[in-house]
Amino acid sequence: MQPPQKKSPGKGPRPGSRTSARPKFGEKPAGGFPKTPRPASSKPKTNKAASPANPHPARAKAADAGGKEPQRIAKLLARAGVASRREIERMIEDGRIALNGDVLTTPATLLTSLHGVTVDGKAIGATAPARLFLFHKPSGCLTTERDPRGRPTIYDRLPADLPRVMPIGRLDMTTEGLLLLTNDGEFKRQMELPSTGIPRTYRARAFGEVSQTQLEELMLGVEIDGMRYGQIDANLERSTGHNKWIELTLKEGKNREVRRVLEHLGLQVSRLIRTKYGPFELGELASGAVTEVRQHDLVVFRKGLK
Repeated sequence: MQPPQKKSPGKGPRPGSRTSARPKFGEKPAGGFPKTPRPASSKPKTNKAASPANPHPARAKAADAGGKEPQRIAKLLARAGVASRREIERMIEDGRIALNGDVLTTPATLLTSLHGVTVDGKAIGATAPARLFLFHKPSGCLTTERDPRGRPTIYDRLPADLPRVMPIGRLDMTTEGLLLLTNDGEFKRQMELPSTGIPRTYRARAFGEVSQTQLEELMLGVEIDGMRYGQIDANLERSTGHNKWIELTLKEGKNREVRRVLEHLGLQVSRLIRTKYGPFELGELASGAVTEVRQHDLVVFRKGLK
């Protein structure tokens, strides 16, 4: 039996053997990697901007009929001047609102109009144009429709011939001065949003000691008990002994903001009057009196809102 013969070094490598020509790990072979064809997708291409797959039945019905976009009933009723959205939601919880005789149980109801809607059994008429009134709120009444404790409200002071209106923002019971009233819930909401950035101006009579330098530091904002208040433009108008009259302009209007900021400076507020809200001024309007903003002026103002 003959021993196996050795391969001569000059011959080529066997098929499948490793050679120096094979690419190292991480290197791309000459000619590139072979491409594996992907199977064709059976799913049709869709438009990402298309409407949701399962729209609300009311929206689908309106789209098929080419009608108006339906809106939540609370928004429509607020727009009609019935009440604020929050108050309307409470009215629905109390069973005071019905549609075609059926009492509504959810504020998520979508409608294209208020046809067939009743509040306390009374039909809602067509939406009236937005109106705006200036009211000189006296001290000693609440900015609310009703009070469980029976305290007086602004509606006890408003003229009987005034249409149904809602306050834009609030004034504390002991705060007096300019309070805006409107019959349009959407306009009310727009005016109250912090992002709208409408300035409010107040005059405060306070007891204590404070310097103009301290007041100017409020332009940087201040944090009180974990609550951050934005910049306030404050100026010392006059001083008589320990009594000071201070004018303050701010844009946020958080609850009791002026009082809390001045108390933080060591002052005791004895009187607070709001004199301006945006371009609308209290002026010489008597306490308890109401005047309406001209429709032209209101339209011009609304066009300039953010």
